Amino acid sequence: MNGTALLCLLVFCNTVAIGAFGPLLPEIARAQGLADWQLGLLAGAFGFARMVGDVPAGALAGRRLGSTLAVSPLVLLAGVALLGTAGPFSVLLLGRFLLGLAHTFAMVGGLSALLLSHRGQPASMRLNTFEFSGMLGVLAGLLAVGSLPTRWGWNGSLLLASAPILIPVVLGPVLRRRFPDQASAPPEPASRAPALDGSPARTGEGLVRLMFALGAGMALSWSAVSQFLIPLRGEREFGLDRAGISRLLALAQVVDLAALLPVGWLADRAGRRPVLAAVALVLGLGTWGVGLGSFAPFAVGAALAGLGLAGWMLPLGVLRDQTPPAGLAWRMGLYRVGVDAAVFVGPLACGALGPVGTGVFTGLVGAGLVGLGVRLGRGGPG
Repeated sequence: MNGTALLCLLVFCNTVAIGAFGPLLPEIARAQGLADWQLGLLAGAFGFARMVGDVPAGALAGRRLGSTLAVSPLVLLAGVALLGTAGPFSVLLLGRFLLGLAHTFAMVGGLSALLLSHRGQPASMRLNTFEFSGMLGVLAGLLAVGSLPTRWGWNGSLLLASAPILIPVVLGPVLRRRFPDQASAPPEPASRAPALDGSPARTGEGLVRLMFALGAGMALSWSAVSQFLIPLRGEREFGLDRAGISRLLALAQVVDLAALLPVGWLADRAGRRPVLAAVALVLGLGTWGVGLGSFAPFAVGAALAGLGLAGWMLPLGVLRDQTPPAGLAWRMGLYRVGVDAAVFVGPLACGALGPVGTGVFTGLVGAGLVGLGVRLGRGGPG
């Protein structure tokens, strides 16, 4: 099995367990007698673990890449086992935290491995294939847990639906051999790689900052749209029931899945800059539609958000071009901190600001993405 396929298998199996957790949350609340604040803490522990684990995972991947990848399914297995005990709240919280930590190891390690391999060759298609595999895993987890009988209980259903994680556990030695620790990187020229438009190397750091801003903006939009705006605006302003809201969320995800591989293919051939400019503009318009529009723009905005998020992985290819191999894993960890912090802030800001403030916030996020798209289209920083 080649390296890319092995990484895709790892992230698929990893996200099956993650996708299986969400639909079980109401059953967990009833069975465990948890208050709303406890449910919020339990759900948020996953993102918190990702945020605090990004930089350590990046530092570890830079020195022990194979070990980082091999330990991810072990940590995930421990987290699923703790949740499967249906024990006290503190045990469930630790299990959920371990799920987030395992996902961080898999994502930071996997992305580092993809970006370090075949350096100098286009990476957008490989990155989007990796993301595609993770999203398929989430869908598989949702379908698996939804098909199991409720009489098995939430914990039994979670354990069975998460069974694919045993595959990368068994393949741990293969991961270590394919991605050895402290693998020697090819020598890097003294000068930094040129920017995407061939401008002088001095623009490299500006381009890196622009990619950090774009990644955070995309994360703000995704979290606000999918975790707050579509569910709550759909119910409160447009009278949608659970099925209607689910269809809109599914629409965004299906469009994203359908566009992921074509967008990666196009970025490798037409260049990342014009594709990034386009997806930033589309995502900005989608954010405005979902956050500020009447029902028709609201529904169209959901589809546009899915299309824009097909470029989620493209900033990482730019970071690879602007970063020496020895510092790539560390920079990847820093980038993920910004993205995961934005994932926290999106729904938190919408919930805290109220309807008027949420409209202003949505407008600013959309304007920021459109501005980033225009800047990229004009040649970026420098």
